[in-house]
Amino acid sequence: METGIELIKKEREEQILKHGRTTELDIEYNSSCQLAFAAERLCVPELDIPSYTAPMYWDEQIWDKMISKPYKQRLIIAGALIAAELDRLSAVGEK
Repeated sequence: METGIELIKKEREEQILKHGRTTELDIEYNSSCQLAFAAERLCVPELDIPSYTAPMYWDEQIWDKMISKPYKQRLIIAGALIAAELDRLSAVGEK
């Protein structure tokens, strides 16, 4: 059984390697805290899916696929998005 941190690490690696969602792209396209907002939305146990629109500039189909996943998987994705936001902040030198 993988631990939570292992699952999040694996998801973050997939975001980068499989989907090409690098820190550089996050700096360019997610500089308005979209990663944090997405993570927050994914952490809601019982989503009212029509109420959860994609973060600004995100692909609606990809977002719909993310919010349609089971709660545990959404938490894993949320953790990886928080890690991505931390990487983005570190890269731009914000505290």
